Amino acid sequence: MIKVTIFGVGLIGGSLALCFKGKSGITVVGHSSRPSSVEKYVQRGVVDYATTSMREAAEGADFIFLCVPVGMLEQYVNELSRFNLKPGCIITDVGSTKASVAACARSVQLPDAVFIGGHPMAGSERSGVEAASSYLFENAFYVLTPDETTPSDALERLKALLAHTKAHIVVVDSVSHDEIVGAISHLPHIIAVALVNQIKGYNDGNHLYGSLAAGGFRDITRIAASDPIVWRDILINNRAVLLKLLKDWNAETEKFVRMLETEDGSAVEQAFREAGEFRSKLPERRKGIIISTFDCYVDVPDHPGIIGKIATELGNSGINLSNIQIIESREDVPGVLRLSFRKQEDLDKALAQLTASGYSVHL
Repeated sequence: MIKVTIFGVGLIGGSLALCFKGKSGITVVGHSSRPSSVEKYVQRGVVDYATTSMREAAEGADFIFLCVPVGMLEQYVNELSRFNLKPGCIITDVGSTKASVAACARSVQLPDAVFIGGHPMAGSERSGVEAASSYLFENAFYVLTPDETTPSDALERLKALLAHTKAHIVVVDSVSHDEIVGAISHLPHIIAVALVNQIKGYNDGNHLYGSLAAGGFRDITRIAASDPIVWRDILINNRAVLLKLLKDWNAETEKFVRMLETEDGSAVEQAFREAGEFRSKLPERRKGIIISTFDCYVDVPDHPGIIGKIATELGNSGINLSNIQIIESREDVPGVLRLSFRKQEDLDKALAQLTASGYSVHL
């Protein structure tokens, strides 16, 4: 029997547990220092067994997943080094930075165990074990960061286990991982926060900024609402990479400063053209590190019960809505509903259903 232990059975850890639980020859053990959480994991059927004892959870495990915040990873690695781990045990994590935890694992010299960094590039707007799903990683990238000392058989064993997630496994070194993820995830979060705070400053003097900053502005800056504590730890941990990226970003914005100062319209056109061409080549329907949203907008008349009618029609067709927002509804203007879905498939079905029912639907 293969024992898989999950430290931190939240959205990511719980989803991994659900991917492994029930598979032939696998027992999933969850850990939390809180008895109430341990009880919840078992009651919800996310794990086979749960315990408040870190030693009990770790010892005898064939695989250990550290699904705790980035700022706690090194603490857990150090604690694991004091236990009698099963020879050949594979320890991995799910943090969005890899170099520091890999260095920690090398420095403590884990007895009889192998550390392989991991990063499933998927998530949800929800959090906690209540949001866990066995489908979370399907069609997403799952990055593994072994180093030159990692036994090839250990890497293959971890890949074989992760096949249950139906994710696409990518192998890269930890330094390259942090540079790439810093550019495509960490830097965008910084930019979004800085932009929102800039507008917030303007809004202090003129509230019209906040009133008009709806729709598209909210969409392009939604990641600015991410968990402050989580992102504090991520950014500080990856600070060396981000300092270089921010200097590069400043250079890019300086280009626009020069374009506008010199009224170089052709350069502005070229910048937008190049960005558009590159963006058009990016994969649209693969899960990424920044959570995608799948929205459409429906023009609706101001009739009693129209919102309920649309929601019922979608529900009867087996289409799951994650959110409904009324953007505008006045007596002299058609209302606009913003419908949000968690999957592209649900959005596609909704578009077809609503269009067939005669509604005006826009993306």
